[in-house]
Amino acid sequence: MKKVQVITDGACLGNPGRGGWAAILRYNQHKKELWGSEPHTTNNRMELRAAIEGLRALKEDCEVEVVTDSEYLKNGITAWINGWKRNGWVTKAKKPVVNQDLWKALDEQVERHRTAWTWTKGHASHEDNNRCDELASRAARDQSKSG
Repeated sequence: MKKVQVITDGACLGNPGRGGWAAILRYNQHKKELWGSEPHTTNNRMELRAAIEGLRALKEDCEVEVVTDSEYLKNGITAWINGWKRNGWVTKAKKPVVNQDLWKALDEQVERHRTAWTWTKGHASHEDNNRCDELASRAARDQSKSG
């Protein structure tokens, strides 16, 4: 099974506002950059989209380390999601899970792979995370997407 690293980030100009997401896929010496945007969204939705699209881009089942600077994303997929699924997608406060559509899409992608989730401090020393921030911010500003 291939070992791949997927580094992700989301950005939003206003929250809600124009959003962008980015993912960098690394396998051995190979590197692929992906990004996209939405005209009216939130930062958390863009963090989720970055992970979904990064995992979706993998052509086969892989062993994946997902690196994110979003505690919301990391905690949601590693700690909260099992309870949400068990409770019919409602929180402990008996409210519907926010961004449920994207959590379900992410869960579907995670099922395909063997994933490990790593948190990194944003805007710090992680070169690929900084590059993702740059790509996501540009995508949000320009409303662009990778080819």
